[in-house]
Amino acid sequence: MQELEKKLNYTFRDPALLSEALSHSSYANEHRSAHLNSNERLEFLGDSVLGFVTAEFLFVQHPDLPEGDLTRIRAALVCEQSLYEVAQKLDLGRYLKLGRGEEAGGGRERISILADATEAVFAAVYLDGGIAAASALIHRVLLDAEKEEVVEERRRDYKTALQELVQRQADQVLTYQMVGEEGPDHAKTFVAEVLLNGEALGTGSGHSKKEAEQAAARAALGALGGE
Repeated sequence: MQELEKKLNYTFRDPALLSEALSHSSYANEHRSAHLNSNERLEFLGDSVLGFVTAEFLFVQHPDLPEGDLTRIRAALVCEQSLYEVAQKLDLGRYLKLGRGEEAGGGRERISILADATEAVFAAVYLDGGIAAASALIHRVLLDAEKEEVVEERRRDYKTALQELVQRQADQVLTYQMVGEEGPDHAKTFVAEVLLNGEALGTGSGHSKKEAEQAAARAALGALGGE
């Protein structure tokens, strides 16, 4: 735990909070006699703490943006993929407490588990040190300049941009198809292809089919000189 605290740059006054934040429900279920809590309640609280800190950050950072734009940026910042990337940065999977089945199924690398644990850790810091401590952690690991650039990238709807580009000419038909899947079930990567009038125009990959299609559309835009 001390190793993780160094990565968090925060020392817990109540280490039990961090332990609970790292306890998956599968682990708690296997140790019911010990009356252990899973991290699900902390995850619930952490989602709200993260939402508030992010909203405050964006409110100050972008004084001229309307509510709709602020909402979209916040959604991109606090999405599952962003939280998963934070977990990877902290090597959070190494410290998780998992049940035997989840352990065998690759739970330490499962995107949803790692994202949920990240929110639980935010909540644990909040309960232990208050909003200032939680805010400092969230700013360090999530709300930095590099992440802002990533968010701007995610906000772009490449599929819509591609559709608008090809519709400048009549009778243009865009279709998407999945052409491959890679990796284990808990960390699968999808590969999509976009076709224009039946001809392959671009391919892309992502952790979801939607993400793969967006990547394919981006590649197609680049090929057409529209990005």
